[in-house]
Amino acid sequence: MTNRPVVKNPNTLLREPSVAVTAQELASDEMQTLIDDLIDSMNIENGIGIAAPQIGTHKRVIIVDDGTGAQAFINPVITARSLRKGHYVEEGCLSVPGIWGYVTRNKAVKVKALNRHGQTITLKVENLTSVIFQHEIDHLDGILFIDKVDEYTRQATM
Repeated sequence: MTNRPVVKNPNTLLREPSVAVTAQELASDEMQTLIDDLIDSMNIENGIGIAAPQIGTHKRVIIVDDGTGAQAFINPVITARSLRKGHYVEEGCLSVPGIWGYVTRNKAVKVKALNRHGQTITLKVENLTSVIFQHEIDHLDGILFIDKVDEYTRQATM
């Protein structure tokens, strides 16, 4: 296992937008290692999602683990959002330790991405999985959940 340290807020690296991964890059050993490192770092930190900027790499790569196993999504794009909002789940973030809050998210989203083998996939996800995708894709655009929080629910005391 390779644990790349998770970048913590207020590090400005978290605010930089990420760039798309080319097909040639995706096929490279370096990109496959990045995907493995993201999964390892997420698992070590007990996360359910992580984005490449959280380990200091500004590529459009996220990992989502909704309980069925960690999967990589490259160049993910939300192509449709449910009209229904207000799906409240208490969110936290590996890059913003000790803070949790509610964010208004779409109940369901449709996502188009590449898998780690370069195949195009389209998913319709809802509930917690929808929240994970929205949260991690925000990271790719330099947005943190604390930018969207409606109500803080807990703050760790130091």
